[in-house]
Amino acid sequence: ARFHATYLGVDPKGLWLIGTYWHLDTRPDEYEIMKEGWLKEHARAIDEKLNNARFKTIVHGDAKVANFCFSEKYVAAVDFQYAGGGCGMKDVAYFISSCLTAEEAMQYEAELLDTYFEELASHASTSEFESLEAEWRELYPFAWADFARFLLGWAPDHYKLNEYSLTQVSKVKDLY
Repeated sequence: ARFHATYLGVDPKGLWLIGTYWHLDTRPDEYEIMKEGWLKEHARAIDEKLNNARFKTIVHGDAKVANFCFSEKYVAAVDFQYAGGGCGMKDVAYFISSCLTAEEAMQYEAELLDTYFEELASHASTSEFESLEAEWRELYPFAWADFARFLLGWAPDHYKLNEYSLTQVSKVKDLY
């Protein structure tokens, strides 16, 4: 959250225009081999929804637990090769997918998102934080759906395609 707050509204000059290693335009092979279905049909709309977020930051782009170092007081991130512009929810969804089971994600979702937004609010310098939070909370399931789309083409039996991630996809599907 502090990283996202620091780079809120910053142009990703010198980085990927759109961060994350699973970004739709960088993964055409995975998209092509996906089975036909709702998520494939709506992949571009989901991608556009995320990319057209009003509030953007620099995202790490590979925010899995293995790319973070933890101490009692600090967290440091490493491996920024997919850093670029985007909605912070992409990092949040991917991080949660890397360190929690489906059951834990369901159990702790509200607490984790509340903690993230509390931390973001305490470090973000924007007078429009309520609007940012509303937009990003709405985009949280879109970030999951975007990642699930990638997994369905890359490794359709992946353990991250679980009850929780598919529930997030269903939330997006219900909006269309």
